[in-house]
Amino acid sequence: MAALERNGVSFVGLTGKTKDGKAKDGGGKGRGGGGGGALQMPATVRIDIPATSPGRAALKVWEELVNVLRKDGADPAAAFVHRKKIQHAEKNIRDAFMALYRGLELLKKFSSLNVKAFTKILKKFVKVSEQQRATDLFSEKVKRSPFSSSDKVLQLADEVECIFMKHFTGNDRKVAMKYLKPQQPRNTHMITFLVGLFTGTFVSLFIIYAILAHVSGIFTSTGNTAYMEIVYHVFSMFALISLHIFLYGCNLFMWKSTRINHNFIFDFSSNTALTHRDAFLMSASIMCTVVAALVINLFLKNAGVAYANALPGALLLLSTGVLFCPFDIFYRSTRYCFMRVMRNIIFSPFYKVLMADFFMADQLTSQIPLLRHMEFTACYFMAGSFRTHPYETCTSGQQYKHLAYVISFLPYFWRALQCLRRYLEEGHDINQLANAGKYVSAMVAAAVRFKYTATPTTFWVWMVIISSSGATIYQLYWDFVKDWGFLNPKSKNRWLRNELILKNKSIYYVSMMLNLALRLAWTESVMKIHIGKVESRLLDFSLASLEIIRRGHWNFYRLENEHLNNVGKFRAVKTVPLPFRELETD
Repeated sequence: MAALERNGVSFVGLTGKTKDGKAKDGGGKGRGGGGGGALQMPATVRIDIPATSPGRAALKVWEELVNVLRKDGADPAAAFVHRKKIQHAEKNIRDAFMALYRGLELLKKFSSLNVKAFTKILKKFVKVSEQQRATDLFSEKVKRSPFSSSDKVLQLADEVECIFMKHFTGNDRKVAMKYLKPQQPRNTHMITFLVGLFTGTFVSLFIIYAILAHVSGIFTSTGNTAYMEIVYHVFSMFALISLHIFLYGCNLFMWKSTRINHNFIFDFSSNTALTHRDAFLMSASIMCTVVAALVINLFLKNAGVAYANALPGALLLLSTGVLFCPFDIFYRSTRYCFMRVMRNIIFSPFYKVLMADFFMADQLTSQIPLLRHMEFTACYFMAGSFRTHPYETCTSGQQYKHLAYVISFLPYFWRALQCLRRYLEEGHDINQLANAGKYVSAMVAAAVRFKYTATPTTFWVWMVIISSSGATIYQLYWDFVKDWGFLNPKSKNRWLRNELILKNKSIYYVSMMLNLALRLAWTESVMKIHIGKVESRLLDFSLASLEIIRRGHWNFYRLENEHLNNVGKFRAVKTVPLPFRELETD
């Protein structure tokens, strides 16, 4: 308490005894109240904190506390207040002010919307009944009503602005408004132009590559097998990433068109969140770069240039450099958000699971072929196979097979850990355990399929059918009932849910059938299809693409259901846990 008083904090209403035995006054001006007498704590005490940043004030108190402990010979760790906790508390308070301000803004809009609605209703009433006098009376009544005439919301908003400027932005109103009223960046025609430019360039380069590949004969049965193996893994990886980003752009477009508040659901800032045009630009630029690298690589191989196979590695290094680039270019906020979410997924038990985290983890469960391609690419270039060793080093080795087995498990394992973490955080919700069981069943099915690949006997065929069928039924139930909210027998919309955003109900039934068909893609693994090496690679790529398409299709209905749940519970602003504890007083 003495440390607080030395830093300008005063306690109003606190009585005690000073060193000379006199009672301390209620103004809290005394500086030495801890010496001789007992301190009398009243039922309520007001703490006056000087006008400074809460973080800086707390830091001063923290430093003073450590110095006092050192003087007294005590261990500073005994009463250590971690600086990170102070910063986290300050961030929570700032976010709470932002959420409060957003709630007040929504309340103002709701009030003005109701006034506008009354005005339109009265105009239609006059048009039908031709009773202008009655309308004037109603209008006066509406204008005098509290929801229209009261300025309490405006006063509260002004007060929040003043407090926020004073404590978080150093009285800089412009900076404060960037936090309190984040503006979405204006759509420019330049992005649309670049999307068209990169798309046209991609199509042209792809036609050139197809002609060169046909002339070279590299995709025939007598073609260069090594080239096919290397190109397939490296460039399929970029193609699958580009396809997923494109479908995410389609999701963003549909969510915006149907007024699904995805930024609120994912807790994205509206002034830095990715738009559908940005996603299309990223997808088109990636594919344009990849196909350009394919054409150059084919030219170099036909010219007999040494280390031509190093070009895919250079492309990989370029993409890695762009991802980790610290400069504010190439959508830095989106890249950093992606890396932060990936960190939360990989270390699932140690981080609170947010909507963006488990949504991204669900995306990874559909990108297992991509992870396998990344594994081969890392092995091929890190082992220097493009210079000395053949590509078989990274495809037929025993360690490679074991690693492939682990990689196929990782997305399901991470997602199951997230469910267990949420089970503990959300009051032992049994639904989270059931959700974890879904991912465990997927891991079992994947393990059985790997065993069948190693020993293709009749017994393991039946084991694949049984395990994969069970996992598929489990997944379909969760898709339709839990994630999408469908198959409600009491719904007014037959076998759907009560609230639907799309007007055409048949779209939902078609989507359910499509999701069912794409969930059965695993049946290809038990079919004895005799095709060549090139056709086998194309089939694998097509199946991986279909799974990504299924996931993009699933994304829309998942967020539609989440949005409708928020609307039903009147959730328009996030709840921020404040770093305070309520103390009971007598």
